[in-house]
Amino acid sequence: MSAMTGWWSRRSVAGKVELYTRWTFHLMAPVELAALGGLPLNRAGDSGLGTTGVVGLLLWIVIHCGLCATLASRAFDHTGGTRPRPVRLAVVLAAATATADFAIGGLWATGALPDASVNVGVLVVTSVFTAGALVLCLDRVRAMAGAVLATALAAALPVAVFGHGLPVTLAAFVAVLAGGGGYAAACGFSSWLLGVVQELERSRDLKARLAVAEERLRFGRDLHDVMGRNLSVIALKSELAVQLTRRGRPEGVDQMVEVQRIAQESQREVREVVRGYREADLRVELEGARGVLDAAGIDCAVDAPALGLPAGVQSALGWVVRETTTNVLRHGDARRCAITLRRTADGVLLTVENDGAAVRDGAGAPGRTGSGLAGLRERLGAVGGTLEAGFADPHSFRVTARVPLAVPEHTGTRQEKETIA
Repeated sequence: MSAMTGWWSRRSVAGKVELYTRWTFHLMAPVELAALGGLPLNRAGDSGLGTTGVVGLLLWIVIHCGLCATLASRAFDHTGGTRPRPVRLAVVLAAATATADFAIGGLWATGALPDASVNVGVLVVTSVFTAGALVLCLDRVRAMAGAVLATALAAALPVAVFGHGLPVTLAAFVAVLAGGGGYAAACGFSSWLLGVVQELERSRDLKARLAVAEERLRFGRDLHDVMGRNLSVIALKSELAVQLTRRGRPEGVDQMVEVQRIAQESQREVREVVRGYREADLRVELEGARGVLDAAGIDCAVDAPALGLPAGVQSALGWVVRETTTNVLRHGDARRCAITLRRTADGVLLTVENDGAAVRDGAGAPGRTGSGLAGLRERLGAVGGTLEAGFADPHSFRVTARVPLAVPEHTGTRQEKETIA
């Protein structure tokens, strides 16, 4: 069942809204064809409408359906930012509709299209669909209202020009104005809603990227503050040692000893910076996850009582919360996320579960392991813990971290204890 629905569930919220909206308007073409195609065919026998008239009307209906469907597709591409506004195609559709309206009015007056009900039906319905397709290309409400009014006038004008009577002219004008106004309102709202959803999707992705960039900048500033002065001193003392050595003075050795001392001090300070960067406070990470997910529109429920965990265990679990929160923001399409911390008989259990199993770009998909999960397993392994990640059900992804409390407290992972050289 999941394989059959994967084409839908793997899409983001914006992708689902776009697919639904796009194909809803694509279906308008067969709806128009079914509504209008039967008019000339059903009335051909008893209205004097000849074969040429039937073929001509059917050909215009098919061409109009194709133009409207193509314009709607290009308009949605413009809303998504992948194409420019389809101005030329909109002009072609408007001109073709106006030309066809005058052609139908003229042929009706000459008797080539004698059936008034067929003529008015084709003229009104094609004008209604034209108004809706044109509105999809517009952004302002006034421009949309103007497009509907212009389409209604273009439909009523040939009826009046060719002398088909004031009642028929008013009926055509009111029918296009009312029907086109209602259909255009639906089209305009759909286009606006799609634009809003896509903008929210882009904002959420941008927020996640900014969070990562901000953390990188913070680490870069800390490292610069630590290393900048020391490297400057090392460079100056090394240059001084070279000059003293060239002159044969023994003070050059003292300067190199000082350079060695500063270099060792720099190593120690860098380790402190990296250790502080790698350590994570569980309580701070839980509150941060709640705030970030809520800001992204994801309902985050945190059930984590204070358990008095050792510092090493808190740091490892804090990293689990940080990494899984990042994955929910960047790779998933979640609406809800639940974080639960429980003490068990032999340790502590942390679960992070979200309903965004339809992850993008294959992240978190079965059979794939990312560097983030591998890093979490390494951190948990340092305190004797384990990590499991996978689908709890077809629409839920769960990460489970188990850490025993019987092991001695660690102060950090192996990498944190290594010397940076």
